[in-house]
Amino acid sequence: MNKFDSIRPYLDNEVNKVLIDLSNNRRFLKMLFETGEYKKIKYLPFSRKVLGYLLRNQIKNINSVADYQNMFESIVSDVVKKSIDNFSVTGIENLDPMKGYLFISNHRDITLDSALLNLCLHKNNLNTTNNAVGNNLLSEKWASDLMRLNKSFIIDRSDKSKREIYKSLNLSSEFINETILKNNNSIWIAQKQGRSKDGNDYTDPTVIKMIHLHARKKIPVNEYLNSLNVIPVSISYEKDPNDLRKTKELYFTDLNKKYTKEPKEDLMSIAEGIRGYKGDVHLHIGSVLDFQTDSYEDCSNLITTEIKKSYRLHATNYAAALIQGKKVNINDFDVKQIDDAINFINERVESISDEMHPYFLNQYSNPTNI
Repeated sequence: MNKFDSIRPYLDNEVNKVLIDLSNNRRFLKMLFETGEYKKIKYLPFSRKVLGYLLRNQIKNINSVADYQNMFESIVSDVVKKSIDNFSVTGIENLDPMKGYLFISNHRDITLDSALLNLCLHKNNLNTTNNAVGNNLLSEKWASDLMRLNKSFIIDRSDKSKREIYKSLNLSSEFINETILKNNNSIWIAQKQGRSKDGNDYTDPTVIKMIHLHARKKIPVNEYLNSLNVIPVSISYEKDPNDLRKTKELYFTDLNKKYTKEPKEDLMSIAEGIRGYKGDVHLHIGSVLDFQTDSYEDCSNLITTEIKKSYRLHATNYAAALIQGKKVNINDFDVKQIDDAINFINERVESISDEMHPYFLNQYSNPTNI
């Protein structure tokens, strides 16, 4: 038994069995009926058996992680085709196919942020990443299976004793270490826990502490990060399919100081993020950073600065800022593009109360505060 078995991605010899188990999982099939393209067969007689048969026919030749990723690439490519007007990428030329990297990214969508990066890597014949995912998203076993099939590893965020938390975070830290330094593979991790719902992208020093945890008694944090080949990644969406969900969460959190998610809310956010219209999307892959000081704050600030510097603003960002009365310098968009963006925002906020409007606007306008 490997010490990473509880958190690691699935291996080649596990893939087909996990897929077959998924095709027989009633809760997984129910989710597909509720959120996926299989709605049309939901009311057929023996619909669950029909769907299970269709899935097993699709997966019968998928026997490795590479096979699964090839299938997943076609799915993500289809998402880009159907829900994104223009997907642009810069910085892919910075990567050396012989090196493993630690990609630290801003975080706007639960699954697409890492999926779009990996689509670019795959299309450029570069190794895809192992993706850090919090176990708060994995309340259903089928969700955990899907993530681990696609090279995700689990960071345990459960409410435990301090000793148990330390042990689980140290295991994740060690997994990152071995993946990059021993196996020469890459890791994707968000710059902070959870998505940036208010449009403010900053790197949480506790994430850097977790990454350093396994090596903290052996090497200063800046030297350790330099050994991991840290690359900042910035992704920006012109239109966020989950902007209204994020607005409500921000509003009620601010009002009550606590927000309790509805059952399956994260899973619904995943589905909406995949299906929903996103307009233009830009992904920037930075250069390897050089950390100079043995300070979690300084290292975090450097990553934040680089992510913000490369964040591509869209017309919706400027439109929200203008609605709020902010002074912004609009050079990249004409009057019609800004007017269209203002109309989009005005239409979106019609379905929420006036008190929520500032929270909605902030998630689009805050990136202009660079």
